[in-house]
Amino acid sequence: MAVTLVQLLHTMMQNKGSDLHVATNSIPMIRVRGDMLKAGSASLTAAEVAGMAGQITTETQRAELAKEFSIDFAFKAQGIGIFRVNIFQQRLGLSIVMRALTESPPTIEELKLPEICRTACNYANGLVLITGPTGSGKSTTLAAMINDINKTSPVHILTLEDPIEFQHVSQTALVSQRSMGQHFTTFASSLRAALREDPDVILVGEMRDTETMELAITAAETGHLVFSTLHTNSAAKTIDRIINSFPADEQPQIRTVLSETLKVVIAQKLIPSADKTRRYCFHDILVNTPAVANLIREGKTHQLLSVQQTGRREGMQVMDTAILEAVKRGEVSGEDGYAYANDKALFAQWAPKGTVAATESSAPTGTQTRTNVPAGTTKKTA
Repeated sequence: MAVTLVQLLHTMMQNKGSDLHVATNSIPMIRVRGDMLKAGSASLTAAEVAGMAGQITTETQRAELAKEFSIDFAFKAQGIGIFRVNIFQQRLGLSIVMRALTESPPTIEELKLPEICRTACNYANGLVLITGPTGSGKSTTLAAMINDINKTSPVHILTLEDPIEFQHVSQTALVSQRSMGQHFTTFASSLRAALREDPDVILVGEMRDTETMELAITAAETGHLVFSTLHTNSAAKTIDRIINSFPADEQPQIRTVLSETLKVVIAQKLIPSADKTRRYCFHDILVNTPAVANLIREGKTHQLLSVQQTGRREGMQVMDTAILEAVKRGEVSGEDGYAYANDKALFAQWAPKGTVAATESSAPTGTQTRTNVPAGTTKKTA
């Protein structure tokens, strides 16, 4: 008897997995604490995968899939949970990826986020960026921060997401949530419209292009508190990523505006514990102090790391230092520390045999904050 999508979702949830992967001519797999594990013994046929896709899509979504070759949406499986879904065409046929979501948003306390996250929720305006690789928990962190504002501030929160992942019920704040494809066509177009919708706080799911970046910065400059994400591995590299997205003749102006509107950048990564029973979340934090603003304005972003190393009082820290301290405490293996670190030289003694380790090290001396993610759970990303 062929396995059903419901059975696969049950298997994933029972094993506390984060993602279900269903692909034509492949055995179904689930991601558990970062690793891919088989969730069956038989490969699925093209007809079986197409049937599963048909069970969770509407006629409109199927038409979009046929035209664009991939679609994103949220799906609620009765009695199982809510999932972020991506269906796409690949060489062998259709593939489906379903990420488990939490129906109610988490809190800052539950995630044990650094205090700067709560501070950022109290800014009157400016740009707050949560960055990191895919699967590092960016959306979860943002959901906790939006949840905190919703509980405490009498403001209008507007979220622009792809798709809506955490459902916020208006409390002290009024929350309006919009989903790409269903409520707007592009982040840029929705951001332009947002400025006429009287928001105090705007969440932009991802700054995917230069136009969206420019509009997000403009919104922050004109008195809104803007939250968004980027796929960068460190706080300092986030600044370079934004500036380098613009034409060379516009970059001086962008540096100036960014130096005035940016509030904080929080880069994060999830790293397996030494015993592989959970994952810790480590943060790289850059707060826009006058010294940081000056370096951004003058194009000296290569000096930002040194400011982070000495900015403990302002809430700054260097992720590699946090990882190294966790390795010394035995919470994370040296091998994983090396694999996830930005500065490999700090972890040279754990480098794989035959690897040419970096010879120069910045030897940061910051403090550390980590999130203890309970065994079997995974903080999710945008």
